[in-house]
Amino acid sequence: MSFCKRVSFVLILLYLLNSCLISSSSNGLSQIPSNFLTLAKRNDFFDWMVGIRRRIHENPELGYEEVETSKLVRAELEKMGVAFKHPVAVTGVIGYVGTGQAPFVALRADMDALPMQEMVEWEHKSKVPGKMHACGHDAHTTMLLGAAKLLKEHEDELQGTVVLVFQPAEEGGGGAKKIVEAGVLENVSAIFGLHVTNQLVLGQVSSREGPLLAGSGFFKAKISGKGGHAALPQHSIDPILAASNVIVSLQHLVSREADPLDSQVVTVAKFEGGGAFNVIPDSVTIGGTFRAFSTKSFMQLKKRIEQVITRQASVHMCNATVDFIEEEKPFFPPTVNDKELHKFFKNVSGDMLGTENYVEMQPLMGSEDFSFYQETIPGHFSFVGMQNKAHSPMASPHSPFFEVNEELLPYGASLHASMATRYLLELKASTLTQSYKKDEL
Repeated sequence: MSFCKRVSFVLILLYLLNSCLISSSSNGLSQIPSNFLTLAKRNDFFDWMVGIRRRIHENPELGYEEVETSKLVRAELEKMGVAFKHPVAVTGVIGYVGTGQAPFVALRADMDALPMQEMVEWEHKSKVPGKMHACGHDAHTTMLLGAAKLLKEHEDELQGTVVLVFQPAEEGGGGAKKIVEAGVLENVSAIFGLHVTNQLVLGQVSSREGPLLAGSGFFKAKISGKGGHAALPQHSIDPILAASNVIVSLQHLVSREADPLDSQVVTVAKFEGGGAFNVIPDSVTIGGTFRAFSTKSFMQLKKRIEQVITRQASVHMCNATVDFIEEEKPFFPPTVNDKELHKFFKNVSGDMLGTENYVEMQPLMGSEDFSFYQETIPGHFSFVGMQNKAHSPMASPHSPFFEVNEELLPYGASLHASMATRYLLELKASTLTQSYKKDEL
């Protein structure tokens, strides 16, 4: 963009700002989302995204093992001419589109898969036994690559720099925490994240201001007794009985100790012990997750989980050790959306899809390590619908029957690109207006 054009553009923005028109109602800015969506729906663009998503889906990789996925991302960025840093947080990739100067805004996608066997029979089924993209991260990575392509095609119009965060290990590994610790987001003013959902139809989006998703942690406990013959239980100390009572007692932490208006969850999802029908084992292992929307409630749950397990085990003459496995699976803070960024999101998504296609979301007890970004910089997380009205309900995330409706890919890519572009334009215009007013004074 020439100097004269830049000056004209800035003057137009200043005029709009001073006329109180630079908002979603401003014609120039309001057209950006719909224009990006039109571009992302081009046959060649759509086919390119579908191809990428299927390649990633066929080769799922777990947290911090996303070697091939990372290689694919870097190869596509190189084809676009997008600069990047690698490795960041083990296998992560950080791309840069725009001026290379401030202001900076970030877009994030997660790359890891789940340790599950895919049960969907189709041409591009996972080729790796016991691993599957069952949460849509293959689509997330694809949509961010799509956004990168859209942004690169309009790089001259960006009023700053878009930071593309291709993050490893969201599924319990806390990859976002490592990204933050790497220092690559220190100058970023805001960050946006998207997640696919089968709970909304194609063309709808959902989010909310404030608390959106719960903080979460994991625990495992070994309960040890004394093994023996099942026909002679009096000569044994039964850890299975002890563990069973522990599990029942843990449920009382929410039903009888938590404020009913303060949402909390304790779930035991793992029970391992014994290998024969007629042998009482020496020990059993249980494990699960706990969640809450406030740090105070979360830490209280953690404390009580350890107390209940160790003391209930002792009632049955067993010993118990509790491990919260924080090194392997760090505690996730609650996901809390910034108030101003939520207003911004509603404006941008409304311009793209119509305000009637925004669905106000109720808080969920699910968790997201996107929350680590929000502890450091203002952030906003939202959901993009993919349910096809003409088909039967799609399976939920973390199901072996989970599928992605690939028609959603242009929506996610263009929404990413629109939020980044609009954010930089409005931030730059706001800064110029403040400077302009100071000069007038």
